[in-house]
Amino acid sequence: MEYKILKKEGRAKRAEFVTVHGTVQTPLFMNVGTVGAIKGAVATEDLERINTQVLLCNTYHLHVRTGDPLIKEVGGLHKFVSWDKPILTDSGGFQVFSLAKLRRIKEEGVYFQSHIDGHKIFMGPEQSMQIQSNLGSTIAMAFDECPPALAEKSYVQPSVDRTTRWLERCIAEMNRLNSLEDTVNKEQLLFGINQGAVYPDIRIEHAKRISEFDLPGYAVGGLAVGESHEQMYDVLDHVVPYLPENKPTYLMGVGTPANILEGVDRGIDFFDCVYPSRNGRHGALYTHYGKINIKNQKYEKDMRPIEEGCNCPACRRYSRAYIRHLIKAEEMLGLRLCVLHNLYFYNHLMEEIRDALDKGEFSSFKKRMLDQMAQEN
Repeated sequence: MEYKILKKEGRAKRAEFVTVHGTVQTPLFMNVGTVGAIKGAVATEDLERINTQVLLCNTYHLHVRTGDPLIKEVGGLHKFVSWDKPILTDSGGFQVFSLAKLRRIKEEGVYFQSHIDGHKIFMGPEQSMQIQSNLGSTIAMAFDECPPALAEKSYVQPSVDRTTRWLERCIAEMNRLNSLEDTVNKEQLLFGINQGAVYPDIRIEHAKRISEFDLPGYAVGGLAVGESHEQMYDVLDHVVPYLPENKPTYLMGVGTPANILEGVDRGIDFFDCVYPSRNGRHGALYTHYGKINIKNQKYEKDMRPIEEGCNCPACRRYSRAYIRHLIKAEEMLGLRLCVLHNLYFYNHLMEEIRDALDKGEFSSFKKRMLDQMAQEN
């Protein structure tokens, strides 16, 4: 692993990150393929065409459906999904938050009920590392608890302390797994996760503590889960300076194009979010001049592409009128074209951000983009 900062502008970093599955350019957006695929009939060839650098897959969901032992048996997740570039797997920790009604948290780990059939599941740091090792992802995330952003401080502090103890167990287990003969990816990297809800003092102390482990990368978790954008930015302002600048920094589950621009400005390298695919499936499309709802009647006879000058598979060939027709007719092609456009938009936005940083023009680019995207369509 090698992480090299190529350019800086304020706290914003332009870097490249070398992994066993290839080199990626940051800042970057990871397309979310929860169960090894992006919802909306998006194939691996499509991801290559829209310049995807990293695919993100979900540890919990792949564990409960199909199963990580089977994926290991066929050669690991890269071979299973036919993807030779980096893959990041989350730890299952977010499901501790999102499946709150189906779980119990103990020191040893978390007891779940499967959201599919209700069967009992236990996942702790060791189990999360074992699942991710079976998948053979490029980057594995440490197992943590993601407390609600606005939880009481009396709840958040013990939760964060436990997350630190869990991180130590994750490190020990990953070191053990990477030494085994039959491990899919012996070069698997572990990223630690900073938690602390919206409390700067807890966040900063946790950042200092986990930085001592000298991991290949660090994430800021527990945001975009109920707090305001201003609270999110305030957390980043406080915590990022206490994470190692010479390691990639990942803002988990964020977010809108504006969130990404603000995150880059505060030193974030990696982003992921379901927004482009989820919103695309509902006909909400991102452009450099704001978001459009393709279902609106005003696009019924609009023969222009979704966005003039866009080079995505949808805009190169199809009109707003036709895509609207497909969505209204509930044809899968409509969902697919909308998702492809949004994913391309996000990946292309990251290319523009990297180009602006290379030229030393990120500050003016950010201002221009935020002004443009605030427009109403």
